Amino acid sequence: MSPQPPGKRAGRVLMILAWCAALFLATRFFAQWEQRQQNPNTQVYSQKGEGFIEVKLVGNTQGHFVASGQINGQPVDFMLDTGATDVAIPLELAERLKLEKGFGVTLSTANGVSEGYRTRIDRLQLGDIVLRDVRALVAPGLGGTQVLLGMSALNKLEFTQRDGTMLLRQTTN
Repeated sequence: MSPQPPGKRAGRVLMILAWCAALFLATRFFAQWEQRQQNPNTQVYSQKGEGFIEVKLVGNTQGHFVASGQINGQPVDFMLDTGATDVAIPLELAERLKLEKGFGVTLSTANGVSEGYRTRIDRLQLGDIVLRDVRALVAPGLGGTQVLLGMSALNKLEFTQRDGTMLLRQTTN
């Protein structure tokens, strides 16, 4: 048997490289697509008017409002939760954000009773909406990396929900 000609060998190598590149690109595309399904508001756009700032959010495929924002200048993902009294932050995320754990509190959640800690957020930002000195909880029992944006933040805004969108409005007067 004679060895393969160099051109045929190079062709196979190029074919393997092309398949590897295609698989890599497909994996990246579907990962980004899945991320957009979970958080369709990675880029939060604001509209400024006379005396107000508005942010319009689109619900994700499960009907939740998830959006990217910041706590004390650090990037986070928020899930808006009108049923939560306070902003709730998972313990690992709170440690990364260097939030102080204040006095202990008992938390009553849909998943039962757990322990948490009071804290304050100096600066919370969603688009161009900025809230200062927001009451929050560090919740060790809260899994994941999303911050529950509860009523301690939302009650500083006007908000309406209609047809799969939520409009948040901050008065600036």
